[in-house]
Amino acid sequence: MPYTSSSTATTSSNPAPHSKNAAFRDQSESPYQQRTTQKDNPTQQLIKQAVDFLLQQLEAGKSETLTAYLAAMARFHSYSFGNILSIARQRPSATRVAGFYAWKELGRFVKRGEKGIQILAPMVGHRRRKDDADQNNGPDDNAKPQPVLIGFRAVYVFDVAQTEGQDLPEFEHNITGDVGEHRDRLIAFLDSQNIALEYSENIAPALGVSYGGKIAILPGQSPAEDLVCLVHETAHELLHKSTRRTMTTATVRETEAEAVAFIVGQAVGLEMGKSSSDYIQMYAGNAALLAESLEVIQHTSAVILDAITAESATTQNAPSASSPEVQDAIAEVA
Repeated sequence: MPYTSSSTATTSSNPAPHSKNAAFRDQSESPYQQRTTQKDNPTQQLIKQAVDFLLQQLEAGKSETLTAYLAAMARFHSYSFGNILSIARQRPSATRVAGFYAWKELGRFVKRGEKGIQILAPMVGHRRRKDDADQNNGPDDNAKPQPVLIGFRAVYVFDVAQTEGQDLPEFEHNITGDVGEHRDRLIAFLDSQNIALEYSENIAPALGVSYGGKIAILPGQSPAEDLVCLVHETAHELLHKSTRRTMTTATVRETEAEAVAFIVGQAVGLEMGKSSSDYIQMYAGNAALLAESLEVIQHTSAVILDAITAESATTQNAPSASSPEVQDAIAEVA
């Protein structure tokens, strides 16, 4: 899935994790916690700390920023294919459209003299079906009329550029810090895995996209955001471009990729804030889902950290990215 910034993300309800893999409330019962001891190498210690912190953030719930963002996005309706073509024909530059009163509820107002974009809105009425009445040998006073589509009418919407007022809530990453040589090492790792990298403005508003053998990143991001986005898409390449993709939902895939991005970013000293926990929850992920995927998240994070950190590359227990051990690890998590 694309690594998005302010684009609308579709969330869906997912079944609760199987009890066998449910979140470990008692950390001493977690097999991950049992594997990670003081004798483990520094990479494993960094992963453990980052996982614990991310779990705490997810259990704390949505941040105010994410809540405001999701509330605003809920006011932007999904349009039919015909209306999408109509909007594109009348205003090719449109990004977010809404009706006059929807903009007003968001604290924005249509500028004087702006021309609306005409689309078709369904008209729904309520009619009592004749055959229902016949089956009951007469009208049933308790039967609720069924909603039926009785036609369409022309309505007008306006693009955000045609409005002014309060700024719309945005999903913010706000990732800061010094990336050092980590980005260059990650690019070298991708090259060793025959994964092409390109920078393209055509993927906007997504920040990054994983295609399977190729990653595209939106240019213009800060160095810290660029690295974290690249790690996110690398995780997709390692985890979700094989048969395992058919065994997971979009929510699981985004939770895993963003958890890996958070762990790696935290481990190399970036200030991650709540960006990753908000991103995961935007896709309906949660702490229980993270715990269920802990094995592959930990494994993939270790592979990437071994590739980009000088410390792990020189640690006795941490093989380099090109070593057979890491190649086997990539095959295992995929």
